[in-house]
Amino acid sequence: MHDRDTQLGGDVLVILRHPPHGSSWLREGLDAALVAAAFGQAVSLLFMGDGVMALAGGQGQGPLGQKGTAPTLDMLAMYDIEALYLESGALSALGLNRDALQLPAQPLEAADIANLIAAHRLVLTF
Repeated sequence: MHDRDTQLGGDVLVILRHPPHGSSWLREGLDAALVAAAFGQAVSLLFMGDGVMALAGGQGQGPLGQKGTAPTLDMLAMYDIEALYLESGALSALGLNRDALQLPAQPLEAADIANLIAAHRLVLTF
């Protein structure tokens, strides 16, 4: 585990705003996070808006056989990506609760999200 993982901040913050199915944005964001971590970067993930749906447990394939994101989410710990955050307003807007999530993620309010973004050297949005 990186020393910075226990604090708000790190090298790379990947913001995921798209749902798990319907486009490749979420998968591309997760892939970018894994690549950055493979190159030794301290990576944090922030799930916002429809991106919070990626954390919902029990997801299968999407339309046209589009792969689900569950296997990729399961790989995050192998790459030392343990700093997971979510937009708390999106969680309630989507009718989800933290107990239904595949992985634990820290809910953040708008002010905390601004601080999280400011604490990272590089921010990628998908």
